[in-house]
Amino acid sequence: MMLDRVGEEVARATSIVRYAPNAGYSSHTHDGGEEILVLEGVFSDEHGDYPAGSYLRNPPGSRHQPYTLSGCTLLVKLWQFSDTDRLQVNIETQTSLWQPGAVTGLSVMPLHEHNGVNTALVRWAPYTQFSAHTHVGGEEILVLEGVFHDEFGSYPADSWIRSPCYSRHAPFTEQEGALIYVKVGHLEAHLMGDPLNPAHRL
Repeated sequence: MMLDRVGEEVARATSIVRYAPNAGYSSHTHDGGEEILVLEGVFSDEHGDYPAGSYLRNPPGSRHQPYTLSGCTLLVKLWQFSDTDRLQVNIETQTSLWQPGAVTGLSVMPLHEHNGVNTALVRWAPYTQFSAHTHVGGEEILVLEGVFHDEFGSYPADSWIRSPCYSRHAPFTEQEGALIYVKVGHLEAHLMGDPLNPAHRL
C-alpha cells in the first residue's frame, strides 16, 4: 500500500508492506537505506527475528534477505537517510522504556535522531491536549492505536497523516487515547531520496 512516493525507479517511498506466511525476498542491498516498523507478526532476516513493535534502520549500503514464517505487516521507508547517517538500529519497543513527554499525559519513546530529523513513538493518555505548534520541517504520523485528533479532523488507528513544512496544529485525544509513530523534520531535510540530491541518482 503506497503512502508516499517521490521519484521514479529509484524513489523516496513510504509504504505499508504485507508478507504472507512463508513469504520471502531475494538478498538485496539498500543503496539508500531502509527504515522499518513491524506492525504485526514477525519479520525476519539472516540477522534475526523482529516481532511486532520492532523498529529497524538498515543504513545505506546494508544488505539482507528478508522473510517471514508467520506473516507480517510493516511500515517501510526507503531512500530517506541523510548521506552521513550510517547507524544500524534495532529497537524492541515492547520492552523499551518510555520517557515523560512535554505535557502531562504524554509519554515518548525516542527511536532515532540525526541532523534535526526525529523519529519516536508517542503515547497519548485519554484527554491529553497539546498546545498549537508549527512543524517547520514537516511531520508524518501513523496512528497505531486509539484515535488521534486535531482541529482538522479525527484519525483512528491505521490513519497516515503527512503535514507539510510550516504546517500548524493543536493535537489532542479524547476518551480512547492514542499511540502514534511520528517523524518530524524530514520533509525539509536534504535526504538521499530527494530528487535534487545527487546521491538519489546512484
